[in-house]
Amino acid sequence: MRWLYSLLALPFVLAASSETHQKLVSLAAAGNGVIKLDSDTYELLTASRRDWSASIHFTALDPRRRCMPCKEFNPSWNSVAKAWSKAPKATRDTHFFATLDFDDGQAVFSKLGLTSAPVVFNYSPTEGPRASSKSPSRYDFSHGFEPEPLAQHLSNHTPIPIPYTPPFDWAKWITVAAGLLTFAVTIRFISPILQSRWTWAIGTIVTALVMTSGHMFTRIRNVPYVGQDGSWIAGGYQNQFGQEVQVISIVYGTLGFSFLMLVMVIPYQTSGQRQRVQVYLWTTIIMLVYSILIVLFKVKNRGYPFRLLL
Repeated sequence: MRWLYSLLALPFVLAASSETHQKLVSLAAAGNGVIKLDSDTYELLTASRRDWSASIHFTALDPRRRCMPCKEFNPSWNSVAKAWSKAPKATRDTHFFATLDFDDGQAVFSKLGLTSAPVVFNYSPTEGPRASSKSPSRYDFSHGFEPEPLAQHLSNHTPIPIPYTPPFDWAKWITVAAGLLTFAVTIRFISPILQSRWTWAIGTIVTALVMTSGHMFTRIRNVPYVGQDGSWIAGGYQNQFGQEVQVISIVYGTLGFSFLMLVMVIPYQTSGQRQRVQVYLWTTIIMLVYSILIVLFKVKNRGYPFRLLL
């Protein structure tokens, strides 16, 4: 007899299910693709007998709730739901996007044991070709709040992939265009400097001085800038501090510049007196700086017996 009662009630059940489905379709159309739920419409959308699926966004957008993640995620959710409204009607009406705010459905939040927001659940149909008995699946926010990964995930639960296309990133391309324009203008004004052989010569010499003074040695070994006692010269051939690189670079650079002045500049002086003064000047500088270099070498390698002036 029980099966007879069930058979007689079947038309009424189907009629009620069809009426519920049409109501959901109307609510989705009125909400621009998103059904705004309360406790009652949530029960309709998640009815035990349904041939439609649903993605439900649980949130708390009231300013009193101070839910910043909710406000951050809401535009992404709405953009994906709006993209689903572009799907063919026959397919679109078999999956619904809905939002339930905490203030509109506190009983539902308590029923599901939700203590935080936002949360996204996917409900499968219980009847029809896509029917499933699995519990609602939850979206993993480790993918971030961006709409593209959200659309990719939800497409696993919709009849067809969600036709979501990222909006044109005007800010990105304006930034790129402004950067290229700035680069072009900068190149226009500094091109004479870049084309000068002196620019490349100075750059090459500075790089050579820094590298030969031990910069890469200190970077690879990640040595401290100075010692624990404040000393900047590390004893031994296989040790060096960061500040030591700078001092040795200055010493090497001064010596190199002095020799260049003696070889390339002084011979072209037209005045004999000026030439003589510059020879004495740069020779003295060479002797003094080289004496400093030997002193530094003696400090670094104790026991070195030689010296020049100091």
